Amino acid sequence: MRFLKYSLVLLIVLALFVPAVAAQEVTAEGLTIGFAQVGSESAWRTAFSEAIKAEAEARGITLLFSDGQQRQENQIAALRSFIAQGVDAIILAPVVETGWDEVLQEAADNEIPVLVVDRNVTADESLYITRVSSDFVHEGRLAAAWLVQATAGKCKIVELQGTVGSSAALDRQTGFNEVIALFPDMEIILSQSGDFTRTLGKEVMESFLKAVDPAEICAVWAHNDDMLIGATQAIKEAGLDPAEDILTISVDAIPDIFLAMAEGDANATVELSPNMGGPAFDAIVRYLNGEELPRWIPVAGGIYFPDTAAEEYQKRTQGS
Repeated sequence: MRFLKYSLVLLIVLALFVPAVAAQEVTAEGLTIGFAQVGSESAWRTAFSEAIKAEAEARGITLLFSDGQQRQENQIAALRSFIAQGVDAIILAPVVETGWDEVLQEAADNEIPVLVVDRNVTADESLYITRVSSDFVHEGRLAAAWLVQATAGKCKIVELQGTVGSSAALDRQTGFNEVIALFPDMEIILSQSGDFTRTLGKEVMESFLKAVDPAEICAVWAHNDDMLIGATQAIKEAGLDPAEDILTISVDAIPDIFLAMAEGDANATVELSPNMGGPAFDAIVRYLNGEELPRWIPVAGGIYFPDTAAEEYQKRTQGS
């Protein structure tokens, strides 16, 4: 009888204690999170890295940062290092879409949640908790819609693609092509990867200008601003006026493209917000607290033109 009495008391104590423990929520402060970044191939990428580092510091998160130098093998090595260190979570900005299943499975086996940010992966969705990103397809559609309107639906276009195999390049191309397919006189006459870099953007544009009569080129469509800025340099060196002789449209909305628009060297840019760290950290904390996440958390952006370029440039370079 005495044993039964003590057992009942113990059960009552445990019943009171367990809810109190369960009520303690995980917060961002004190977490250690590994971040495998693509690299520093563009001004936007650098801004993204700086923004997520600042956001981590503001939240009291220890961020282990790895620059993949645009090589998947470097990013995979970084993920394995994070796993070995027993981090609380991993954020992956993948350089390409494929080839991640094995290392993501290793993270899952070690009960370390992985969040995909910016570009996408083709891995089993059960191997990562969610993706925080812009809508790359929409960016391509928005760029094409502006160009259709600017040219009354008649334009021969040269395309500077991003990194081959990256979701940003694939999806932006898909969205752009969907729109121009509706207009018989909109045609991409040359297309080549500039790997999202300013240097290659210039080199590829130089080859385009030699491959066809420059007078045939109505516009250059670049998957990011850095390649577009490189292309404008090539256009100038060819004795032509970018934004007048050859129209321009690109993606990212980095400060330098606003400067180019203010100086009359570019026509329009679609924004890719670099401020994805906040939504990513929020999602990780929600997951660690047992919340169910949507498969995709979108980050919105707009389109900008020369009329606000000087103001935007000043706004985006204050304090830098």
